Amino acid sequence: MTARERREQLLTVGRALFAEKGFEGTSVEEIASRADVSKPVVYEHFGGKEGMYAVIVDREVEALLGALSGALATKAHPRQLVERAALALLGYIENSPDGFRILVRDSPVAQASGTFSSLLGDVSAQVEGLLGEQFRKRGLDPAVAPVYSQMLVGMVALAGQHWAEVREPSKQVVASHMVNLAWNGLSSLERRPDLPED
Repeated sequence: MTARERREQLLTVGRALFAEKGFEGTSVEEIASRADVSKPVVYEHFGGKEGMYAVIVDREVEALLGALSGALATKAHPRQLVERAALALLGYIENSPDGFRILVRDSPVAQASGTFSSLLGDVSAQVEGLLGEQFRKRGLDPAVAPVYSQMLVGMVALAGQHWAEVREPSKQVVASHMVNLAWNGLSSLERRPDLPED
């Protein structure tokens, strides 16, 4: 095996173990054993499990962010953008269940970026711009777009986490219900929402 092929083999083995057992539950010994190599080979390529984990998380973040950004990048009606974003997330979960499990688990404390939370922050910033524009067009206060952006992205992310575990109903059905709630709720926003006082 070339060094590059060995590195990819180790990443494949490590990815499966991190998805199955989490970062803390995975050891360099187990990675080496499953890859049928010695521990020094793992250290040679990654410096330890932290280095391997960082590479795996970076790849997963890049793949998911690419899918979500691609869904939001083209000009379309806002409802279509919500549909595309929901389907992009669910498509990533469907095609990369191990990667999604890794992203939603707690990352090592030393890792400040490259977490699911930071990824959602990036997506929220994109959605915020889209919502701000729509709020202005509808005579709503664009200053609250960041709050709505967090709510919308959070709703999709949590529904995605649930769907990752149960896989029912189908991706299209789940996406249609997400869009139904998000769009029908957003399409009738009050200018100044208020809660009744007790």
